[in-house]
Amino acid sequence: MANLEWLIRMKDALEYMESKMEDSLNIEEIAKVACSSTFHFQRMFNMLTGVTVADYIRKRRLTLAAQELTISNAKVIDVALKYGYDSPESFAKAFRKAHGITPTAARGQGVPLKAFPRLSFHLSLKGDQEMDYKVIEKGTFTVIGKSWEVTCRDGENSRRIPQIWQEVNADGTSDKIMEIGGKEDILGICIQMEPANENFYYWIAAESGSDNDPQGFESTVIPAATWAVFTSTGPMPHAIQNVWKRIYEEWFPATGYEHTGGPDFELYPPGDPGADDYRCEVWIPVKKN
Repeated sequence: MANLEWLIRMKDALEYMESKMEDSLNIEEIAKVACSSTFHFQRMFNMLTGVTVADYIRKRRLTLAAQELTISNAKVIDVALKYGYDSPESFAKAFRKAHGITPTAARGQGVPLKAFPRLSFHLSLKGDQEMDYKVIEKGTFTVIGKSWEVTCRDGENSRRIPQIWQEVNADGTSDKIMEIGGKEDILGICIQMEPANENFYYWIAAESGSDNDPQGFESTVIPAATWAVFTSTGPMPHAIQNVWKRIYEEWFPATGYEHTGGPDFELYPPGDPGADDYRCEVWIPVKKN
């Protein structure tokens, strides 16, 4: 029943967004339709669809704007304002990026345009495979490492983060971080996640004593939280990507937990990440809805 209720709430939120494409859309109101916190709704949406809420709205508006330009005599400035752009220049820039042509050129006969269709959610009954997890209370702790600003826009994070890992493993940065922290495990942490503007900071770090010398690296404090911890078994990155997918498709809808909005992380112990029996963990700060 929990899965069905969640599906209905997400479909209601999509219907609400579609009905407001010509109006000002407020993410807090969208999340309220889904009976969810703002952060959790945006995180769920992004993980399940591969696009952020802002990306979805932007692409749908540009699709509707293109359709309107091809079938009406409306002025470009009027269409731009209708779909939330402050000026013809900003509209033209976004339109060209989406469609490869200017808004004026879209009026031509036989001009190819790109359409981003409405999303829909379909109920998928699962449960053939159990999903083991544990809930852990962990106090505040300090990490030492290096951070990069990453964007979720157009799925850039899924491409950039693997590149970051390749770089730090190749140049010895990850080994140095573990040496300074005095820990064998290394963490990949998402911090200051702000789905509304689509950016966050990705850290490669190790847990460390608060008095450790960072030796030129950065340090930050991870706040105390209740953590849902999931184990991934299998070669990277496919195994852990599958765990993340199941967490958002199955575990969150079934349990009534929500992401708190705090940092979450992957914990990588020593071993061969490409091995069939390699075990690592996903840690997510949670609260009951």
